Order: sequence, then structure tokens, then C-alpha cells
Amino acid sequence: MATATKKNSKIRLQPLGERIVIQREESEQMTAGGIVLPDSAQEKPARGTVVAVGNGKLLDDGTRAACQLKPNEKVLFSSYAGENIEVDGVEYLLMREDDVLAVIE
Repeated sequence: MATATKKNSKIRLQPLGERIVIQREESEQMTAGGIVLPDSAQEKPARGTVVAVGNGKLLDDGTRAACQLKPNEKVLFSSYAGENIEVDGVEYLLMREDDVLAVIE
């Protein structure tokens, strides 16, 4: 179980249960042809880095299944997955572990 913290920050972000915190990768500022894209035209990437993980999914028998993801892993997720949250000016996504589609190695 990991906690998301930022240096010089008083806020700690600890996901509960099967939830994880992801920091989304920056979107492309320029096209391959060299055209600079304004913020409104940039697509939010469906890739990011796991920052913190919860303690796992609660199973029917009352035990917890360990989270399959670890902090600092690069992942792909559904573009509509998760809730956007902002902590000290940094944007994070809070989502269920099931919303992650793949780990990028």
C-alpha cells in the first residue's frame, strides 16, 4: 500500500480498497508536422503512472485480494475512467483497479 505525497505538501492521498491514484502523462503540445496545439485541441492521454494503491479488493469471504499494480508502473486505462482530483496544483486520477487495461513495460 502506498500513499501519494508531494514535497512541501500537507496533503496525503491514500486510496481505499481497490482504488488507485494515477498521474496522467502530459499531452502532446505539437503535432508530427510541427503545428502547435492549443490546450482546447489537445487530447488527454489514456496513459499514466501509478502513484498510490489501496489495500486491495474485498472478496465475498471477507478477505482482501492484493492489488496487482505497484507504484511507479506505467499503465493504459480507459479514457473515461476515474475521477479527476487536484492536490497542490497537480492533477491526479482516482480510479478502480479494474479500469486499468494494461501495464506498459
